[in-house]
Amino acid sequence: MNCNEAIMIFENAAKRKAARIERCGVGIANYVFIVSTETEKFVLRCSESADAYKETVYWLNRLSVCGIPIPTVVSQGKYKDYSYLVLSYIPGDDIGNIYRQLNESEKKQIAKEVVAIQQKVTRLDIETDAQWTWNGVIQEMLNRAEKRIKQNQYFDTDKIRIIRKLQPEIQEYIDTVKPIPYLDDVSTKNLLIYEGKLSGIIDIDWIGLGDMLTFVALTRVALLNMNLDTKYADYLLEELHPNAIEYKAFIFYCLIFCVDFMGERGMRFLDKTVPVNESIIKRLNDIFDILMEEWNGFTSGDSF
Repeated sequence: MNCNEAIMIFENAAKRKAARIERCGVGIANYVFIVSTETEKFVLRCSESADAYKETVYWLNRLSVCGIPIPTVVSQGKYKDYSYLVLSYIPGDDIGNIYRQLNESEKKQIAKEVVAIQQKVTRLDIETDAQWTWNGVIQEMLNRAEKRIKQNQYFDTDKIRIIRKLQPEIQEYIDTVKPIPYLDDVSTKNLLIYEGKLSGIIDIDWIGLGDMLTFVALTRVALLNMNLDTKYADYLLEELHPNAIEYKAFIFYCLIFCVDFMGERGMRFLDKTVPVNESIIKRLNDIFDILMEEWNGFTSGDSF
């Protein structure tokens, strides 16, 4: 999709004249644009999939009662071969893009606010499938990573086997995890920061059900993958204050996200391919080794 097509979709949907448009570099499953009129800004998301934004609109509406900073839906529908969604614009940039500009006090305050937002989300009343189990969610993630790693052949699938052998050590804890709602895709992306402060959460196409510690694990692995310090993830953990077994599960989740990142390397989404080269391969293998050292060095008396 090019900008001219995006302008036609926006003007038809929002009934406003576009003055400027730019495609966002983020987003691998959608075409995302920032559209400016003479007085306002909007976000335009487009997809070739039918009903691509049905779930997004549903969850934005459900979350609107939580009092959290999320975009509002301006318009949605179909235009020629595309599904589209026009959203209100929230100023800011992904935390991963401006992380080095944040001081420790700002990171700590953002972590405090993010956990407070997550706690609000946990109060939603969500119906779950009777077949749902947290163990099932974990197996699904590992199976997906294994399938992708086999397909792309940049990493060793033996790492999946290693993780599966670790699980019995925390299986008792995994069996206790309930389907509690939380925002599971808020990490170094989808969390907007403006002038050092949290301004909004975007790209909510679904929410997670289960252990909230996974969003912190995803954040930590993403920071490591970007060669950034992990202080922000540490501050998130401070707010959640996990006990010893919860922290061990957290390390386990970090390992899962590490192989998930490995599986994505070289994959193509729309017109973008997830980068892969020798440096990236080495970095992710090194991260896996670091996490394994932490797991092996952990004792039952440890906690965060």
